[in-house]
Amino acid sequence: MLKQVGAIVSVAAFSPRALVQAQARSQGLAAVGNALVSLTPTEAETLRAIIARLIPADENGPGALEARADRFIDRALGGALKNLRPVYGAGLAAVNSYAQSSKGIAFVKLSASDQDAVLTAIEQNQATGFTGGSAQFFNLLRTHTIQGTFSDPFYGGNENFIGWDLIGYPGARIAVSANLQRMDVKPESSRKSAYDYGMFNKGEI
Repeated sequence: MLKQVGAIVSVAAFSPRALVQAQARSQGLAAVGNALVSLTPTEAETLRAIIARLIPADENGPGALEARADRFIDRALGGALKNLRPVYGAGLAAVNSYAQSSKGIAFVKLSASDQDAVLTAIEQNQATGFTGGSAQFFNLLRTHTIQGTFSDPFYGGNENFIGWDLIGYPGARIAVSANLQRMDVKPESSRKSAYDYGMFNKGEI
């Protein structure tokens, strides 16, 4: 998506109709808010604890949890990734089972260092109880966490453009002015989703 947006240099009109659509989408996302679409409360709690360790908040700024990568995953599992819903259910349960067997307590209740130790074992395919091996689930979850942190906020993640701010991406634009091409000045963020523009219209979340 970032490459697609970056390649567009022609100017397109932003019609009143597109503005209305953008406002409607924004209101729709606000209405959904933090309500779970696919995951159970226990699964969501485990997922949030995991993504908080995969891309943690630190001196560089907020991380995946603050960017709401968990919401991105939850919504995707009810839509484009719905075929992976059983994989997530089994995988998150296996994370807790392994944490319980190796550390004596559920994953969300572990210290940050113990959570990292559990995730390292899972990443290195050393954790038991995972169908197809623990590394397979770890890689899947890491990929979706990255997508949820840095993808277009239209899909539920990248809250308040946190992900784009972290990597210095100024946001979607339909035209690139000479000032925006200067190398000596940090470009001002557009604070816009690609779907705020009519040319990227999408009917459903």
